[in-house]
Amino acid sequence: MPTRHYIASCVVLCAIAVPCIAPAQISVKGGNPLLTITTGVAGGQPVSVTNTATSLQWSKKSVITKITVTTSCPGQHFGLAVVATSVSSGVAASQVTLSDGMLAADFITNIPTTGSATKTCTLKYTASATFAQGNSSELGNDVHTVTYTLVAQ
Repeated sequence: MPTRHYIASCVVLCAIAVPCIAPAQISVKGGNPLLTITTGVAGGQPVSVTNTATSLQWSKKSVITKITVTTSCPGQHFGLAVVATSVSSGVAASQVTLSDGMLAADFITNIPTTGSATKTCTLKYTASATFAQGNSSELGNDVHTVTYTLVAQ
């Protein structure tokens, strides 16, 4: 089968929302990751790349909390998913597939009121694309605005 060299890129811009909890303290560390897939095979399985260069940090609250995730990416062409790894407190959900217009999904739940004042996790993003989906040169990059929200559970 022919191999087609292409670039399928997802740029992840992170936003923070913190309703229902004051004072709000949650942040993304490490900047906005760029995930680029450079090759694909016609008829082959989706090709994926991962990025673990960013992390999420939040403060302990006086109520049990959770973090949800959602994304906005008008005209999304390629796949993007995220999972919390190395979670210092709470229970991480399995990998969450991010798609434009999705409802907020539980990301980390059961974050207790006890323990250290600052809690963290690593954000593992996985971008995927198939040969048939085309490429960024033809379609443009997917630019996701991923929003993490800290709420009372």
